[in-house]
Amino acid sequence: MELDATFFAFAVPAILFAGISRGGFGSGPAFAATPFLALVIPPQLAVGVLLPLFMLSDLTNLRPYWRKWSWPDARALMVGMLPGVVTGVVLFKYTNDDSVRVVIGVIAITFVLFQLAKGRGLISSATRPFSAKRGGFWGFVAGFTSFVSHSGGPPATVYLLGRSLDKQTYQATTVIAFWWVNLVKFFPYMALGLFTRETMIANLFLAPVIVIGTLIGVVAHKKVPERLFFGLTYIFLTITALKLFWDAAT
Repeated sequence: MELDATFFAFAVPAILFAGISRGGFGSGPAFAATPFLALVIPPQLAVGVLLPLFMLSDLTNLRPYWRKWSWPDARALMVGMLPGVVTGVVLFKYTNDDSVRVVIGVIAITFVLFQLAKGRGLISSATRPFSAKRGGFWGFVAGFTSFVSHSGGPPATVYLLGRSLDKQTYQATTVIAFWWVNLVKFFPYMALGLFTRETMIANLFLAPVIVIGTLIGVVAHKKVPERLFFGLTYIFLTITALKLFWDAAT
């Protein structure tokens, strides 16, 4: 891994986009930073570079969204995320990343199509009541996919959008849930050797980028109307799914 001009040409826009996504639009689109970085460095080093930066983004996010989350939904996701991460640790060397990408993509696209049909009156469905089991299941999926490829955003998004939360509560719930899962992932990543001297040096250079991106996202979150916010969320979720399909195919 060389910290040259090519690396930073890919890393800076990827980290800035991830910060904006995490600061204002949930964590779903932020997953794109991993495959983007993997174009210039090995994938395992890419996830090693990103985790400390995502944790810094989480800390930046906590103050503006503090206690604005839906605690029952956040708690259900967080409880499920723990065994999801443990499963990711156990299966890390045996997991087929492409099959995980396809499963997430199918779930995401199916959900967006369902929401579109519901919005056009083709399907009548009331907002799903809170269910600890449902939240725990999606938390498990999010924890597992977050561990193997930093792609826990889409499963968590599917669950939270189904709860019809307002945009601030939705965003704050993703903030606290992913602060937790990234904290849980840190020590297993260390044990697996995903942090190196080069990744930590890269973190020092990229730390201001993730903070600036996160703060831009927080401001954008306040400016974007709620209907447009969720419309953008559906668009990002669709793009996420298509990118996952593309990665799996290529």
